[in-house]
Amino acid sequence: MRLNDITDNEGSARPRKRVGRGMASGTGKTAGKGMKGQKSRSGVAIKGFEGGQMPLHRRLPKRGFNSLKPSDFAEVNLGRLQQAVDAGKLEAGASVDATALLAAGVIRREGDGVRLLGKGELTVALNLTVAGASAGAVAAVEKAGGSVTQTKARTEADEAARAAKTERRKARAAKKK
Repeated sequence: MRLNDITDNEGSARPRKRVGRGMASGTGKTAGKGMKGQKSRSGVAIKGFEGGQMPLHRRLPKRGFNSLKPSDFAEVNLGRLQQAVDAGKLEAGASVDATALLAAGVIRREGDGVRLLGKGELTVALNLTVAGASAGAVAAVEKAGGSVTQTKARTEADEAARAAKTERRKARAAKKK
């Protein structure tokens, strides 16, 4: 075999369409773009344009809020912790934090911290140090004889500010009615 013998498989590369090469080619004159108009010319970008009608993305109401700096927590369920204990990757009664979970292969990366969720069952006592935890997860860990320490738990000041904001929102809504 020589370099000049090497060819592509039959049909693997479709030949490019040569437009504007006479009427007999089938793509002559207007080159398959029809007659006149914006779409027959180059540089057309009319995504979302509905012929002057208000486009759908502007007709629908905007809802919610997207944070510019969202938190990226590594989420861990109780069932996953139990699997790691059963496999011998975590010790019962030991202190477990993000580095221990990384070493055990329970999480891939720490991110902004570990958030403990309550799916599954935990039967051994673990002393967990996590960024956050759901109420159900905390109850399940304490029921098994362990403890949960939250490093990014809401303080009383945070709760007070949150309550004040809710009250202001309610007062504003009542004023509008």
